[in-house]
Amino acid sequence: MNKGVALIGGVGLGAALMYMFDPDRGKRRRALVQDKVTAAGHKAEDLAGKMTRDVRNRIYGTAAEIKSLFSHEEVSDDVLVARVRSKLGRLRVHDGALNVTANNGIITLRGPVLTDVLPGMLRSVRFVRGVRGIDNRLEVHAEPGSISGLQGTAQPASAS
Repeated sequence: MNKGVALIGGVGLGAALMYMFDPDRGKRRRALVQDKVTAAGHKAEDLAGKMTRDVRNRIYGTAAEIKSLFSHEEVSDDVLVARVRSKLGRLRVHDGALNVTANNGIITLRGPVLTDVLPGMLRSVRFVRGVRGIDNRLEVHAEPGSISGLQGTAQPASAS
């Protein structure tokens, strides 16, 4: 069995060598193979560069997040409202029906909200950088019913 495999391998190697070193077309074939190897090298180099940048950016982002945990920056109320609205836009919440205001780091939430999304929404708002507390003045409803702000399917901004 091993002799048969060796024989077939030898015949295949011989055929490949004949194909590559053919006096008529061998030079062209070798040039094509060289071009493909060079192109593959360039693709590998590009991929390595992308991976390096990705890892560097992730490390930078993680370091910035850790640094922000230990710094207590003063954030203007307008910036805080924008951060909270941005966070709400990523959740399955009817955020267009919500009124968000801030006063010295305390976020006031007003408007209709469904019972099943309330805990996750409050948790997400609580962990927005700069929020010191939440004044919950939301109208909680078990079902949308006839409340116009709760009609349709709430989808995060990334879903559209």
